[in-house]
Amino acid sequence: MNIVEYVKKKALEARAGARAMAAAETQQKNNILTNMADSLRKEKDYLIKENEKDTAAARNKGLSEALIDRLTLNEKRIDEMAAGLIEVSQMTDPVGEISNMTKRPNEMLVGKMRVPIGVISMIYEARPNVTADAAGLCIKAGNAVILRGGSEAINSNKAIVSILRTAVKLEGLPEGVVTYIDDTRHEVVMEMLKLEGLIDLVIPRGGEGLIRTVTENSRIPVLKHYKGVCHVFVDRDYNQAMAMEICFNSKVQRPGTCNAMETLLVDAAIAEAFLPPMIRHFHEASVSILGCPETMRICPGQAMPVKDEDYYVEYLSLKLNVRVVDGFDEAIAHIAQYGSSHTEAIVTNNHQRAMRFLREVDSSAVLINASTRLNDGGQFGLGAEIGISTDKIHARGPMGLQELTTEKFIVFGNGQLRH
Repeated sequence: MNIVEYVKKKALEARAGARAMAAAETQQKNNILTNMADSLRKEKDYLIKENEKDTAAARNKGLSEALIDRLTLNEKRIDEMAAGLIEVSQMTDPVGEISNMTKRPNEMLVGKMRVPIGVISMIYEARPNVTADAAGLCIKAGNAVILRGGSEAINSNKAIVSILRTAVKLEGLPEGVVTYIDDTRHEVVMEMLKLEGLIDLVIPRGGEGLIRTVTENSRIPVLKHYKGVCHVFVDRDYNQAMAMEICFNSKVQRPGTCNAMETLLVDAAIAEAFLPPMIRHFHEASVSILGCPETMRICPGQAMPVKDEDYYVEYLSLKLNVRVVDGFDEAIAHIAQYGSSHTEAIVTNNHQRAMRFLREVDSSAVLINASTRLNDGGQFGLGAEIGISTDKIHARGPMGLQELTTEKFIVFGNGQLRH
């Protein structure tokens, strides 16, 4: 079977699964998820054995310890995957929800119903836990999913998918509900991205290079975020202790995530008082500082000079840009020029400027007096999430169950005609 035939066969399998899922009852979906969770726990030894093949291959290739850690499955991580599926099973099913019902002058009732998207393709990199997370969310939202993980996790992903597909089959639904692309060649993804009409949505999850490749080659709608260049602006009307805690948490709590702060903006009016203790605190956590000329003047010897191109970089590490700005308007202008529309925060006691920040900053999440690390589906009360979208159409911000559905108009009539 050539690549074109292989990919189309997989898509048709998923399409059949999507038709069955659209008609599935909530209890049936929940049974699948709980069966998946139970099976993952029962098959821990099998999963760990298959995962060891991937981690051994990764070490032979000389991959970094950080990447190997992301790739590794152990009992704790398998339990977390299972717990995530149980959590999704307990969430409210969005499918079938009716809203905005209005009565027209001819007595016709018009409203909207929430329905599944159909076939969702997830293209992702090393983390094998994404396999279970994505499948669980898509199933609860009534979709079929086509999973295409990275080559580094091929054995782990195949093992997880075999368990998930068995759970689907036990509930009387076609295995195509969870379809896996086990051919890791680049050309397979390129063919898959041509299948408009069979695949309804593509969600790439990984580095900027992967997301750009998918977006530039897809004929199918793509939900994406390229990178998270996130900012915290410390306003002149501020609480210093709170500002230090928010800035530290935004950068240090987990620097390798897309919602970690990459640039700290400080109002010139308070920079002399705020920056020396703040930068000392960052240094205690081994944060490397790249500073503007004013930052370097205020904190001599505490920072390397920042370059203009640095402000566009998502470091995903303990590295931070610091810039002193001439007030609120310059902070807003900086975010507009260098930001990636992901997450921005302001620390301020000034209500007027806080509300201006909410209105004028164009990002998927804007926070007042809170850490950027809080832009997360779980923290926002969505439960599990499939990623954070920086797009503006269909979904923006953390993507939970509701974002994996769409709406259609529904009409209740009693013989009405158009004249």
